[in-house]
Amino acid sequence: MTTILDKQQLHLTILRLAHQLMENHLNLNDVVFIGLQPRGVYVSDRIVENIKKLYPSEKVNYGVLDITFYRDDVRNEIRMANKTTIDFSIEGKEVILIDDVLYTGRTIRAALDALIDFGRPKKVELCVLVDRRFNRELPIQPDYYGKSIDAIVSQMVKIQKDTETVVLY
Repeated sequence: MTTILDKQQLHLTILRLAHQLMENHLNLNDVVFIGLQPRGVYVSDRIVENIKKLYPSEKVNYGVLDITFYRDDVRNEIRMANKTTIDFSIEGKEVILIDDVLYTGRTIRAALDALIDFGRPKKVELCVLVDRRFNRELPIQPDYYGKSIDAIVSQMVKIQKDTETVVLY
């Protein structure tokens, strides 16, 4: 097991991502943030929390999206659906999808399919904590990423919530 981001690095990386998002989206009226269930919500909660601290007078539209039934890959285990909470319109908005790790791109493809059920966004951007640059199966790249790593197929990247670290094992 290798630590990719320790607790302090994780906090700084999330804060940096929040700042980068705000640099490119000064007016939040037409911006919505969507965390991807289940693991992307840890990251999106923290990014949005930082944005709210940076701009306390701004209204931040934030929701979470479950993509369980939009996945195209076959899973051996039975998947339990998570909750989708999007109580605002995404029609004509700039949507920022937030996830923990970008690997094959299949989760993001499923998220794009699921998102269309809520309207037609003006633009969609992707923000991930960790970009596993290689082994992409679809032409999907992040607009914002905290850390880019090289890892072999058998390795996994996980956020350890109890220690607030990101590890590769």
